[in-house]
Amino acid sequence: MYNDNPTLESIKVIDEKRQGEAYAQNNLNTDGKKRFYIESYGCQMNFSDSEIVASILSEVNYAPTVEMEEAHLILINTCSIREKAEDTVRKRLRIFDKIKKKRPEVMVGVLGCMAERLKEKLMHEEKLVDMVIGPDAYRDIPKLIATAEDGDKAINVFLSREETYADISPLRLQSNGVSAFISIMRGCDNMCSFCVVPFTRGRERSRNAFSIVAEATDLYNRGFREVTLLGQNVDSYKWLNPETDVKVNFANLMEMVALVHPDLRIRFSTSHPKDITEEVLHTMKKYENICNYIHLPVQSGNSRVLKLMNRTYDREWYMDKVKMIYNIIPECAISSDVITGFCSETEEEHKDTLTMLEYVKYSMSYMFFYSERPGTLAAKKYPDDIPLEIKKRRLQEVIDTQMEISRIHNENDIGKTFKVLVEGFSKKSQDDLRGRNSQNKMLVFPKKEGLLPGQYAYVKVTDATRATLRGVLVDSMES
Repeated sequence: MYNDNPTLESIKVIDEKRQGEAYAQNNLNTDGKKRFYIESYGCQMNFSDSEIVASILSEVNYAPTVEMEEAHLILINTCSIREKAEDTVRKRLRIFDKIKKKRPEVMVGVLGCMAERLKEKLMHEEKLVDMVIGPDAYRDIPKLIATAEDGDKAINVFLSREETYADISPLRLQSNGVSAFISIMRGCDNMCSFCVVPFTRGRERSRNAFSIVAEATDLYNRGFREVTLLGQNVDSYKWLNPETDVKVNFANLMEMVALVHPDLRIRFSTSHPKDITEEVLHTMKKYENICNYIHLPVQSGNSRVLKLMNRTYDREWYMDKVKMIYNIIPECAISSDVITGFCSETEEEHKDTLTMLEYVKYSMSYMFFYSERPGTLAAKKYPDDIPLEIKKRRLQEVIDTQMEISRIHNENDIGKTFKVLVEGFSKKSQDDLRGRNSQNKMLVFPKKEGLLPGQYAYVKVTDATRATLRGVLVDSMES
């Protein structure tokens, strides 16, 4: 879910142009309201959380702005998964601090994972923030603002075992009006040794299935045509209906959302290999509006390294799972996360990761070198003993391998026709439209009068790069 891959467009501050478009769509009346400015970093869950925060703020006389200089409240939703992400946040906080020195009434708050992990340092040592708010404390934001306005430091990083924000309708800050995220669960019970998420987001808990369906229905009625079901590990979703004692698993939930309307596309992220089931795959195959795309992080292609990572599977087991996916859904695209230079990784073990990429033929991957995170099991148990230059060299080899696989993967689509959900204009030309197919690949094609974002079109691929497919509009899948 997280992307700081140097070969791809970096995750950065919420794009101001898209924010502006979204705010215009929301038609918010800012007269007489204080204004808040929010930036989000890291995984899709953080961007989804920012929409929950925006909704809470909108109930207490705040409205969003894209101009931080005019904001009364500046918030940054943070990520602790890699050191680079934390460094970026600190740089932004120093910029906010300059604004605060010019306008002392401005309040600055840190949200999310970094807030929980570095609460004392951010607030008391570095003194860059007025509020520190953990991912389960967003309902307390109005109280924390009042505390900060009184001149006191406001902090709540309590981790809940119940909070899912199921009753809060997110304010779609960066939406294009076509696609939206729906958070279906929070937290994580998988103790991968390299990962800080279980410590910053708490234990796993699943949201009421009916509230998820209701949110999807509302989005469809408002013109959205694609939802992504979000969770740290969506395949372990489980909710017990207290009225009927009927258990709802992830396959059941996907079916419930798919039945909202056949024109509402369903995506999901992220899957843990140990939990994805044949039932999920057969549900995907059953419904045309459930996309044929699975993000299935492998992290390493070597069994010994996977054991050190506490991934609970080995190389052969993962390969069998991939084989099962392709057997049930031959046209499925699979993407991945890959870490190079994990503790004690040898050159031969690194080569196992390269051959895993070639075996699976991932459509794309998010690729990183190992960054030790304080408090994780790996930091406590294993020395971070791979020199940085070796980590970077191995990462580049992984990137080069994946880029070639992605190129071939896309070139194999030339001549094929896909059903594409139109998202808007191409970034390069107002003469072209863009949209994604079921396999989550971006297609660019000439615009047509009357064809609008949120509508479906059939596009025949005529050319391909490693990142994009180019095509022409046709009348049907058979064209």
